[in-house]
This record gives sequence, C-alpha cells and structure tokens, in this order.
Amino acid sequence: MSIIEKTAQDFFCEANDAFVAEKFQEALRLYTRVIELEKGFVVAYYNRGTVKSVLGEHEGAIEDYAKAIELDGECVIAYHKRAMAKYESGDCVGAIEDYNKTIELNPNNAEAYNDRASTKHDLRDYKGAIEDYTKAIELDKDFAQAYYNRAIAKNNLKDFKGAIKDYTKAIELDKDFVDAYNNRGNSKNSLRDHTGAIEDFNKALELDPNYAEVYYNIGAAKENLKDFEGAIENYTKTIELNPNFVDAYTNRAIAKESLKDFKGAVEDYTKAIELNPNFADAYYDRGVAKDDLKDYVGAIEDYTKAIELNPNFADAYHDRGVAKYNSEDYEGAIKDYTKAIELDPNYIEAYCHRAGIKRIFEDYKGMIEDCTKAIEIDPKYAEAHAVRGFAKEKLGDSIGAADDYVKAVILDEKW
Repeated sequence: MSIIEKTAQDFFCEANDAFVAEKFQEALRLYTRVIELEKGFVVAYYNRGTVKSVLGEHEGAIEDYAKAIELDGECVIAYHKRAMAKYESGDCVGAIEDYNKTIELNPNNAEAYNDRASTKHDLRDYKGAIEDYTKAIELDKDFAQAYYNRAIAKNNLKDFKGAIKDYTKAIELDKDFVDAYNNRGNSKNSLRDHTGAIEDFNKALELDPNYAEVYYNIGAAKENLKDFEGAIENYTKTIELNPNFVDAYTNRAIAKESLKDFKGAVEDYTKAIELNPNFADAYYDRGVAKDDLKDYVGAIEDYTKAIELNPNFADAYHDRGVAKYNSEDYEGAIKDYTKAIELDPNYIEAYCHRAGIKRIFEDYKGMIEDCTKAIEIDPKYAEAHAVRGFAKEKLGDSIGAADDYVKAVILDEKW
C-alpha cells in the first residue's frame, strides 16, 4: 500500500483551519510548510503575514507581505495589510506609501481611506485625516467608525460642534457605540454643556457600567458645575475600577481642595506621586495643599522637587517664594520671585510679591520699579497701584502716592 504525501494545498487547508481555530503557532508552521513546497504560493505568504501580525511579529509580517507583492504586484490586500503592519511597527510614513498604492489599485476602498486617515491623524495631520475620512464616508455612507474617527480629528482641531455632529451620526448608525457617547460627552464639556455631557456619559455607562474613564469624565463635568461632592464620588468610582488611574487621584484632590479638605488632597496627590514619581505637577499641587495647611517646610520640599523635575516651572518658583516668605526666609523668597520673573517676564504676581518683600528691607525704589513693571503688564492691577502708592509716600512723593491710591480704589474698592 503506497503512502500518499500531502500536497502544498493540503497543508494550506490545514493552516487555514488552524488559523480559524486560533491555533496561531500551528498555522504559522503549516503556512511555512506550504511555502517550502511551493515557493510561488502568493496567498500562503499573505496568510502567514497575517498570522505574524496577529502574534505581534510585525517585521516578519512586513517581509511576508512584501514577498506576496513581489509575486503579484497588484495584490491590493497585501499592500493594505503591509501598510497596517508598518503602522503597528511605528513606520507611519511607510504605511502611508502603502495605503497610497492600495488606493491607486482600488480607488473605492473605503477601509484604506479610513486607515490612511488614522495614520495621518497620528502624524498630527488632522486636516489631511479629515479629508480621507470624508472620502471613506462618501464611499460608504454607513461607515460608523469613519464618522467616529473624523469626529476625533475635528475635536483635535477644536471644531467641537463638528465633532458632536459626527459622533451623533456614528451613534445613529450604531446605537451601542459606547466610545461615541463618551467622546461626544467630552466635546460637549469643551463647549461648557456640562449637563448635556453628563447625559452622554450616563448613556455610555448604561452600555458599559465598568467603564472607568466615563466615571472620570462625569467627575470632571460635575467639577465644572461646582458639584464637588458629586465629582469626588465619581473620581472615587474611577479609582475603584482602575486603582492606577493617576489623573483620577489628582482631580479628586482638586475637588477636595475646593471643599477645604486639604489633608485629603495631600493624600490623593501622594498616591498620584507613588504611581508616577516624575509627575512634577502633582508635587507642585501637593505643595499648594501643604501651603493651605501652613506646612511651609513640606510645601517648600514639594516645590523644590517639582523644580528638579521641571527646571522651567515658573509657578513652582513663585509659590516656593511665597512659602519662604511665610517662613520668614525673605532673601530666599526674593531669589525665587526673581527666578519666576526670569522664566516668565510677564509674571505680575511675582513682581508684586517681590515688591512686598522689598518693603521689609525698606527698598522703596525697588518697590516702585517692580510695581511699575506690573502696571505696564496690566494697567488695571489695583494691588500694584496701592503698593506703589505706599512706596512713593515713604519717599515723600505725596502727590504721586495720592494718584496711585486713587487709581487703586477706582479699580478695586477694597483699597
């Protein structure tokens, strides 16, 4: 009895069955066997490339798609798939070249326009992306994902109304499109329609009750509506679902500060820092909360750490100056205010606060210089007029002092 040897086609059929059964390593082995038996088997190269893509072996996938293209220069799907593999491997420019070829061979390929648009989006070519998404939609009026993607691009261009219109169309085409509800809510938030945003977020939660980001977004909307307790409740739910959601801790801290719960805020900022030790803003914000607790030593430590992580952090220098002033380290405070001004020459508060310390040293001319600079930046800054008036009075310029005092009162009755 003779043994019948398997043909390349036999192995090919077995490989396809293995792929459908999600036995990817077995499929990879079998497609390789097909190619060993028949070097010109175009679809085997293409299919093996697809298996490699599924396994995350994008460079190997690109090689297989390239071989399929070498054997059949008009294999549209190989160009398309190679473009996708190049995109996944970070070669956006190469991906666009292959999408261009795909579209050249098949100008009615809506998916190719959509995918090329997504690649342009990643390159921050939002206008180019919108053009491609629009073409995809012209080719397929029911392409919900293209409407959704175009909305994201419009949102990035701050065309929030246009984005909402596209998200709405995506939802019309797919009533269960959770991300479309969530993102439409974000666009509404950007237009300060916080109530409308919350309605969308709640719809998203109906579809997916464990969507942590949606609870976070509701928290942000409620914070914008000054419902700080409601914001905290939603940030807390976010953290329950995702304990590593750094921004949920920082935003909850901000809401707690609004309710004067500075200790609670410090705890949340501390947790955010544990999760991201290089989070300069979290150190800065924790410093502000410690300032509110009159823990000036702790505040200075946090501002200093923020500056280590971001040496151009003008606010951190300014607020460290305030903490040093409150600790009676006046010379240290002047140095920090000066550095803040160096980083931001229009930092009005830094000029005014530096003038306030110069008062302690009876440097009235220096006070006038700083207040004058602040007034040049903002002629309606009442405090600067009042402080300059004081300095002029000390130098015997009673007329100039009176003029500044009058201007301060006109601008702000408290003076």
